[in-house]
Amino acid sequence: MLKSVIEPVLLNIAAWAFFHVLIALLCFAIPLAFFVKTYSWFRIWGWERQGELWSRWFLVKGWKGRLLDGSLILKRGYAKRTLPGTSMEELGIFAAETKRAELTHWLSILPAPLFFLWNPAWAGWVMVLYAVLFNLPFIVAQRYNRARIERILKRTIKAKGELTAMKNKLIYP
Repeated sequence: MLKSVIEPVLLNIAAWAFFHVLIALLCFAIPLAFFVKTYSWFRIWGWERQGELWSRWFLVKGWKGRLLDGSLILKRGYAKRTLPGTSMEELGIFAAETKRAELTHWLSILPAPLFFLWNPAWAGWVMVLYAVLFNLPFIVAQRYNRARIERILKRTIKAKGELTAMKNKLIYP
């Protein structure tokens, strides 16, 4: 009896570990240049209110620091726990890496229906629920971080543009 319970549980754990690592490694293989571009699916939407939605409704600031960083586990990629620097280039790279992490977690939900192949229906639904509940906090945290970084980048670009305009006025009255 115990064996009939333990074997499917171990199979599910092994399958999830396989899918998580495989998807993470595939996403690490995508060049950074892909993530530097702005695709509509990575866009921070107006309804997100520059990350305020995630902060107010999901209290993301309080728990995002407790999430595991896959780049530290797999010893690849870019650690996202803290900002590595504040230059425009470093912030741009950080924003791009949040897109990589978000894509990784969206893709990590996709294998969930495969678990219906060897599990009873109720257990398949538990696996779907696991996939969503496990990955959603990571997706929310990445969108929150990216919205904040994009806001900083826009402010910095605007300030530099205003500074250039002021210099031009002083030089060319």
